[in-house]
Amino acid sequence: MSDQPSPALTMTVGGLAGTGTSTLCGLLSERLELPYEYAGRIFRQEAARRGLTLEQFGALCEQDPAVDRTLDDRQVELMRDGGVLLEGRMAGWLADHNELDAFTLWVTCDEHERIRRITEREGGDHGEQRARTLAREASEQERFLAYHGADLSDLSHYDLLLDSTATAPEELADQVVARLHADGRIGHVPG
Repeated sequence: MSDQPSPALTMTVGGLAGTGTSTLCGLLSERLELPYEYAGRIFRQEAARRGLTLEQFGALCEQDPAVDRTLDDRQVELMRDGGVLLEGRMAGWLADHNELDAFTLWVTCDEHERIRRITEREGGDHGEQRARTLAREASEQERFLAYHGADLSDLSHYDLLLDSTATAPEELADQVVARLHADGRIGHVPG
């Protein structure tokens, strides 16, 4: 038996770096047979198209709100088309702000555990990774607030909040699927 979404199911998954959103999205995409788009990939593609490093492109985004708006417009377009699982820190806020019919999810995790995961994944010194990660998050938060009025600490935009600190990704996916069933957004289809 497989879990099947309605053809137009649109879902957003957000969370800070190291919360496990990419792992969760991979599981959900497979289980729900939804195409998976990642806002970070859109960001990286645009940086590459402009011949910029991620840091340079991030600095450009801080200076030019039009660049951020272009990236946000692409996410909104994907959600309007429907039938997509979109991962991104702003995706749930954008869905809510644009009154789109999307199931929105935010994943939290203890900061120490997030930094441990990032350091394990990317290498380097734990303290340096922490400083770099927190600086990037502060920059994003400042930009999102200044450009959109979006406060990422306001979790009222989300249908479901999950904590990945001590919960395995498979269990988180089970919780999401159970909630989608309870909300009538998916049903069982013999597979």
